[in-house]
Amino acid sequence: MQVHRLFEIVYILLDKKTVTAKEFSRRFEVSTRTIYRDVDTLSAAGIPIFTCKGKGGGISLMDTFVLNKSILTEQEQNEILLSLQSLRAVNFPDLDPVLEKMSAIFQKQGTSWIDADFSRWGSSRREQEHFQLFKTAILNKNPVTFDYFNTKGTESRRTVEPVKLLFKGQGWYISGYCRTKKEFRLFKVNRIKNPEILGETFRREIPDIPIDEPEYSADIKNRMTTIVMNVEEEMAYRVYDEFEQESIQKNKNGSFTVTFVLPEDEWLYGYILSFGNYAEVLLPESMRDTMKRKLEESLKKYHS
Repeated sequence: MQVHRLFEIVYILLDKKTVTAKEFSRRFEVSTRTIYRDVDTLSAAGIPIFTCKGKGGGISLMDTFVLNKSILTEQEQNEILLSLQSLRAVNFPDLDPVLEKMSAIFQKQGTSWIDADFSRWGSSRREQEHFQLFKTAILNKNPVTFDYFNTKGTESRRTVEPVKLLFKGQGWYISGYCRTKKEFRLFKVNRIKNPEILGETFRREIPDIPIDEPEYSADIKNRMTTIVMNVEEEMAYRVYDEFEQESIQKNKNGSFTVTFVLPEDEWLYGYILSFGNYAEVLLPESMRDTMKRKLEESLKKYHS
C-alpha cells in the first residue's frame, strides 16, 4: 500500500506542482505525519522532492524532474494515451486515474478529444443497456442468461459465458461458451432479450479457433453469390458507406455500379430492397428474377 501511495504522490505532483500535506492526508486517509515520512522516503530514493512552509507552500518536485520515459517515442506515447482515452470512451471502469497518471508522466494535456458510442443510430435505451450489461459480464467473468431468437425466429433460453464483444457485418455480437449447446457460439446482440447476469464467475479463456453463428457456418460457402448492382446517385452516401472502394465504379450519368459477394438468402433480398427504386440488380439473372417476383408479391399486398 505504501509503494502505491509513493508512486501516486509523484504522479500528483507532476500534474499539480504543489500539494499540501493536509491535502495528501485527506486523499490517502492517513495522517500528515505519515505523508512527511513518505516525503523522506522519496527523498532518500533520489526523488528531488521538497517542502515549503507558509502561505502558498506545500510539497513539490524540482521543476527539472521528469520520470524517465525515453524508452517510448513521442508517437508511442500518443498511441498509449489514445488507447486509454478510447477505453474511457466506452466507460471502461476505473480508468481515469490511470489516464491522469500516464498524462502526467508524458507531460501531455488535453487528452479528452475522443468519444465513442457503439450503439446504432435510433437504438433504444434498452439496447444500450444490453451492451453495457455484457461489457460488465465480460470484464467480471460472469455468466449471462437470456432469451435468444435465431435467424429462423426460433426462441430459446441460453446461458452463456461471454468472453468477447465483436463487431461484424454492421452488427454487434457476443462471443462466448454456450452452456445450453455445450460449445462456443456467436450471438447477435439485437436478437438477445431479457439478459440477466448470474451471481457466479467462470474461468474460461477466448479460444484460438474462429467462432461463427451455427446458422451461417455449414452451407455459407455454397450460397456465396457475386452480385452486380446499379445504384443511382441519390444513394451515393450508402454506396461509399457500405461498399469497398475497389468494388465501386462511378458511371458517367452519376450512378454507380457495385460488385460484391454475399450469401444469397432472405437477408440479402431485404438488403437490396432497402435501396427502394434507387437500385437494380444486373447480375446474376436468377437474382433479377427473384427480386422481380418479390417486388410483384409486395405490390399485391397494396392492392385493394
